[in-house]
Amino acid sequence: MADESRTGSWRWAKGYNLFYRFLRLFADVRHGEATKAFLLTLNIFVLLYAYYILKPIREVLLLVDKDAPAVKSYLSGAQAVLFIFVIKAFSRLSSRVPRHVLITWTTSFFISNIAVFYILNLSGMPVKTMGIIFFIWIGIFNWFVVAQFWGFANDLYADDVGRRIFPLIGVGATLGALLGTRMRWLRELVGENWEYKLMLIAGAILGVCIALAIIIHKREVRQSKKTAPPDDRDAKARIQEQPLKAGGGFRLIFKSRYLLLIALVIGIYNYINATGEYILTDVQTRGALKAVETATSGGLDMQQVIHNAFMDYQGLTNLIALLIQLFLVSRIFRWVGIGGALLFLPGIALFGYGYMAFGVSLLLVKWVKALENGTDYSLMNTTKAALFLVTPREEKYKAKVAIDTFFVRGGDTIAALTVLVGTGILSVAIERFAFVNVIAVMIWIALTLLIIKEHKKRAALATPQAG
Repeated sequence: MADESRTGSWRWAKGYNLFYRFLRLFADVRHGEATKAFLLTLNIFVLLYAYYILKPIREVLLLVDKDAPAVKSYLSGAQAVLFIFVIKAFSRLSSRVPRHVLITWTTSFFISNIAVFYILNLSGMPVKTMGIIFFIWIGIFNWFVVAQFWGFANDLYADDVGRRIFPLIGVGATLGALLGTRMRWLRELVGENWEYKLMLIAGAILGVCIALAIIIHKREVRQSKKTAPPDDRDAKARIQEQPLKAGGGFRLIFKSRYLLLIALVIGIYNYINATGEYILTDVQTRGALKAVETATSGGLDMQQVIHNAFMDYQGLTNLIALLIQLFLVSRIFRWVGIGGALLFLPGIALFGYGYMAFGVSLLLVKWVKALENGTDYSLMNTTKAALFLVTPREEKYKAKVAIDTFFVRGGDTIAALTVLVGTGILSVAIERFAFVNVIAVMIWIALTLLIIKEHKKRAALATPQAG
């Protein structure tokens, strides 16, 4: 019996070690760290999966209007204005309730909104009106809940541990986005009125996110009591159960050079990305028109050609993002640190838009944008989250939500104005927009170098906050 027990223990230990060796293909996960990392990875996977069920519905409801591209630009501005009020409300709520209650209430609010959309549809609201409301809502929902999640993840890890674990958590985000876009079978399954039935399914999935956040929070409180020194156990647990200190997200940003630099970079990058999306859309549309006119589209009409082109582009983007997240992000963090990782995406953007400025082709734009967005969805998203590992709790939640919502939409809005002026007033060639992006990337790189300097200062002063 003793031999059998030793054999069983040896097999269990071998399997345990093999599991950690597998995880280390994607991140430097050490013994005792897998459970919390897995729960957070599952949480962001489910969250992004729900979002990518909802995202195509936005296009379906809005694109019934022939002026939808222009309307989308205006609505991005409306989102930026609304985010001011959303951020103020979130800051006040986060100063009154602990983090698990905060996540429960905010996510439940968005779930209730989905139920309202379903009821409005039953009441006969016009599709165009519904499309406008839903577009504004989902733009707020997406950026808000993802920023809140990363604030929660930052609150659970100290700087040195988070830098090792975040690449694994990012795998969950990338997989959730990838699988969420493969939902055609679900649309066929639910049948008539599928848009609103899919909304309800996504709402139910968001309920799983609430449950996971509560489980993670309560587990962390228990682990704190077990691992902290006897005279510090209750104090550490109480901190995790406490609401945040008073103060607004915008106030925190403008008081901190570090946070302000991050906010400016996020705004500039989203300006560059939105302008690049306009370049891609213009080139794809002209290419589709030419293919139809010259009878080289294989019998497809213009809408089908455009749809196929964007499907290929999104598929390439998601594939690049997954490969980078799985095999490069953790290694880049280890080789060059957070600071070095911040420079990869602007380097890619500078090279890509520099080439575009000398002549735009469909194949070139497709690959540049796919590589740019694939790197953004993987390396850049993980790096942006890791920048907050060296900040106090209030900045992890309040400032990050403000930066990842208002400043993102601010960049999009300025890009929309640039396109409006460039096409409607100046009538500039498409290559000129790429040249403007090159200038913007140079500013982005200069600000990034300042962020790296500030991050090093904070990292040197940071003390572990969670295990």
